[in-house]
Amino acid sequence: MPRPLRVAIVGSGPAGIYAADALLKSDVAAEPGVSIDIFERMPAPFGLIRYGVAPDHPRIKGIITALHQVLDKPQIRLFGNVDYGTDLHLDDLRTFYDGVIFATGATADRALSVPGIDLDGSYGAADFVSWYDGHPDVPRTWPLDAEKVAVLGVGNVALDIARVLAKTADELLPTEIPPNVYEGLKANKAVEVHVFGRRGPAQAKFSPMELRELDHSPSIEVIVDPEDIDYDEGSIATRRGNKQADMVAKTLENWAIRDAGDRPHKLFLHFFESPVEILGEDGKVVGLRTERTELDGTGNVKGTGEFKDWDVSAVYRAVGYLSDKLPKLPWDIDSGTVPDQGGRVIQETGEHLPSTYVTGWIRRGPVGLIGHTKGDANETVANLLADYAGGRLLTPESPAPEAVDAFLAERGIRFTTWDGWYRLDAAEKALGEPQGRERVKIVEREDMLRESGA
Repeated sequence: MPRPLRVAIVGSGPAGIYAADALLKSDVAAEPGVSIDIFERMPAPFGLIRYGVAPDHPRIKGIITALHQVLDKPQIRLFGNVDYGTDLHLDDLRTFYDGVIFATGATADRALSVPGIDLDGSYGAADFVSWYDGHPDVPRTWPLDAEKVAVLGVGNVALDIARVLAKTADELLPTEIPPNVYEGLKANKAVEVHVFGRRGPAQAKFSPMELRELDHSPSIEVIVDPEDIDYDEGSIATRRGNKQADMVAKTLENWAIRDAGDRPHKLFLHFFESPVEILGEDGKVVGLRTERTELDGTGNVKGTGEFKDWDVSAVYRAVGYLSDKLPKLPWDIDSGTVPDQGGRVIQETGEHLPSTYVTGWIRRGPVGLIGHTKGDANETVANLLADYAGGRLLTPESPAPEAVDAFLAERGIRFTTWDGWYRLDAAEKALGEPQGRERVKIVEREDMLRESGA
């Protein structure tokens, strides 16, 4: 009787779990069966949903419910607190599995080449998001002593950062934020937050719902300058062809024509302002210089030569994430992705790296919403299964599942399991219960491991 197809998935965020789901829904899952092990460097699963989504977005965190149902399947095992490239390598995985799918995300900030980027008070979005999301590998404190703050970028991450900076700590207290984050936000001095976009309202990358949510806070007065509402032929074409872009532009137009209110924290959305320098004195941020831009007819912009200095003492760069290079895999340094064709990892020779696949952000870069990764996963898994049917996968030396447990035990690697997640989940909910909160996130890695029973 043939043994089940053995697949390792590196990364337990949506991309990896969608790949597991696609495998479970395939014909191969019925005969001869599939056996899937998911490796995750964090002690807890769910990747970006746990450590990249703002705490006041329970709707997006609701996706965890669907992912949970996949991980509950008996054909899947979770190995948390296991780091690819440190605890195990590609050759190790090939010893145990017919195929390996890399579904790692993007945790670093994309570079922004402007003078002053290294000043004290200039921060990357990824670091701040990791702090307020209780990531165990970042410092427990964050300097929030700036009264006026700039956020560079017009995507949803920029909105998240601006909203967290402009809200009060008590507004965020009902969420899962850990005590250190609540205490940090209580000391936040920000009363003005300025979000800067290089192009116009039609080119903003906000999703309409995220944008409208800014205006729901009793603390935040959202302000848009009527002079920033401008469209050229390219912008009009974008609005006609993209319903979301049109909804974003309409929301911004409505905000631009209304009378300013009296909510205590001001959040300005600026368009046609391109950052050219972060200004500093004594090594600290004291301002931001931007160049006014104008539309060129195509929806792109050109500089006008008109500069303005903004009085801010902290700058957050939310200009995109970058994936970490994975050892033993080819790498495209410009896009920060693994070269692929249909999810098959492609070597410099143009040939497929046998039995090796990618999906999600490591494949196409950190773009799109969470749901977009499902199509990626389906394509990657279809090609893996085609290679399996065609006899093109490498044959593992030790395909028995218990061989993996023995390997990790021999290396002395403490790992968490899916049962362990249930224990950690219960512990976090128990912390929240006395305060009427759904959960309070546990931050320290050692505490996570202990609560998980590792």
